[in-house]
Amino acid sequence: MTRSAHGHDHLLQTPDTFVPAPLPGMTRATAIVHIGPARGAKFTEYTAILEAEGSLGPACGQRFLYVTDGEVEAAGKRLGKGGYAYGTGPVVAVSAARAIVIEKKYEALAGTAPPSEFTGHESDVESKPLDGDPALQVRGLIPADAAFDMAVNTMTFEPGASLRIVEIHVMEHGLVMLEGGGVYRLADSYYHVEAGDFIYMAPYCPQWFGALGKRPAKYLIYKDWNRHPCSSI
Repeated sequence: MTRSAHGHDHLLQTPDTFVPAPLPGMTRATAIVHIGPARGAKFTEYTAILEAEGSLGPACGQRFLYVTDGEVEAAGKRLGKGGYAYGTGPVVAVSAARAIVIEKKYEALAGTAPPSEFTGHESDVESKPLDGDPALQVRGLIPADAAFDMAVNTMTFEPGASLRIVEIHVMEHGLVMLEGGGVYRLADSYYHVEAGDFIYMAPYCPQWFGALGKRPAKYLIYKDWNRHPCSSI
């Protein structure tokens, strides 16, 4: 038995079904690939598990990395839990570490220079209520700049908080549950989700989340952004 599920427009992948395998160029490291072009996604997302001094291979385009355990060095900075980096350069573990990694080919925008690499820490980003609801807080980890063709946010729900509507939109999502749990609607199904789970939502997949339990629920979520839908045709 497993909570994992695979629908025509969504995927729920739970830790009991994870299969680790090294990616080309990795040293003393392995990856749990959650989603990629083989499933129809326009991005790749995986969890990297690194031994001390382990490293990632070359990025297949731009790379966003969010540290969940341990410490890594990326873009010339040491990053601990909650630290993140954007760029294409090397990533090396200072200690045993885990990180969520998002990679995709960069989609250039006419008249706009490609973004430069940067690092940050989630705690330094201003938290803002979604739709004016203080029980649902969002932190944008990528600057609100048209040069970026993707957005990565953390969203934190107090117990009992939920999205205001069932969303249906053109963007696709990759989502990792970081803390707590709740109920996620994907298409016409409702799933119990908890920390460690991964969710993929294809374009136009109906989606909604409500937090359950006695502690806040939090997830990291990716979406394609700032580009006209015709640009990928």
